[in-house]
Amino acid sequence: MSSNDHWMQRDLDVLWHPCTQMKDHETLPIVPIRRAEGIWLEDFDGRRYLDAVSSWWTNIFGHCNPRINNRIKQQLDQLEHVMLAGFTHGPVVELSERLVQITPEGLNRVFYADNGSSGIEVALKMSHHYWLNHGKPEKKRFATISNGYHGETLATLAVGDVALYTETYKALLMDCIKVPSPDCYHRPEGVSWAEHSRLMFEHMRQTLELHHTELSAVILEPLVQGAGGMRMYHPIYLTLLREACDHYGVHLILDEIAMGFGRTGSMFACNQANITPDFMVLSKALTGGYLPMAAIMTTDDVYQAFYDEYDTMRAFLHSHTYTGNPLACAAALATLDIFEQDNVIENNKVLAQHMADATEHLKQHAHVAEVRQTGMVLAIEMVKDKATKEPFAWQERRGLKVYEHAMAKGALLRPLGNVVYFIPPYVITPEQIHWLAEVATEGIDLATRD
Repeated sequence: MSSNDHWMQRDLDVLWHPCTQMKDHETLPIVPIRRAEGIWLEDFDGRRYLDAVSSWWTNIFGHCNPRINNRIKQQLDQLEHVMLAGFTHGPVVELSERLVQITPEGLNRVFYADNGSSGIEVALKMSHHYWLNHGKPEKKRFATISNGYHGETLATLAVGDVALYTETYKALLMDCIKVPSPDCYHRPEGVSWAEHSRLMFEHMRQTLELHHTELSAVILEPLVQGAGGMRMYHPIYLTLLREACDHYGVHLILDEIAMGFGRTGSMFACNQANITPDFMVLSKALTGGYLPMAAIMTTDDVYQAFYDEYDTMRAFLHSHTYTGNPLACAAALATLDIFEQDNVIENNKVLAQHMADATEHLKQHAHVAEVRQTGMVLAIEMVKDKATKEPFAWQERRGLKVYEHAMAKGALLRPLGNVVYFIPPYVITPEQIHWLAEVATEGIDLATRD
């Protein structure tokens, strides 16, 4: 028995893995990872895999990054954890100050949670509670765009719209208003991203006009709908949405969990629309892919709605045990240091162009409907019929064939259904990008061959 087989068997005896039909592993091997460095994961038998999806979109500066490692090690010798209710510590204060500095103007308050889903829950609760404190209890519904994803707790599923995750739990979910997405994949021929996104905004405008008295907030992923298949739209939609939310008195919650910290070509996706949301939720790359943490950025106006004598019961009595954990803060501070000290955003523009060049040929592939890109996110949509964009049946699991081929070649590509995507760490090289495109092309050829 190989070392990999040994660890795989021990795993299967006790573990239940996330987002997985465990019966698949009767034929699909689990890959035990022994160590990692830079963009590479290494298993117990010594095989390496290029981490093209940044370990679920979190790792931006490579595995075992020495600068992040050292900051965590230093913190470990000083303070590993203390509750944040009634106490504070240096790393959480410094991190909060720096997040206020780099996020859009007006986001002056930071509330912490343990992960992305929890962060979205905080923003939803905080928005509704704000209106409650202002004497408007009727503002308790949320609007969102179709095909969105915000997590897998019950409230986050409710404001999401990816059937794979939501359908089973429909009976448990609160009622939200779903508005057609500005996703540009289905735009008519000859219509630009900007024009299509502007036209699609009319659905949201009408929703706000009809329902603003009962709406607490609109929540959406800015520019890229990640788990919905990396579908993309133009920043003009966010500009129009901010204006409309202001006009109708509805909060705007932006879920920058997956696309914050340089993924879309700017530090935050909403920078491209030059707007400030009422709530911005950050996680994933916040700690460089090291430790779970979420930061909910909000305004002084929201903060003041809760600031009162204790007996008024206006306080936001929401908590997580590991809120503001010093080790996670240390990882986040080291991550921000790298952004500050290295020319990350500009360097990413060069890498993004290499991604575009390396996959340009796939636009002509008989079973590729679209190669789309926003910054360091690139997606290739496989289809049965290129002319009509008729998809392959999901039961055929074409994406799984790409995954298996890539793993055999030494690359971790984990498609979303029929969408093959690259979200690599920012330390990837141009040569590695072009090799990854070759592997993906071979996988797509095999997966679409009848």
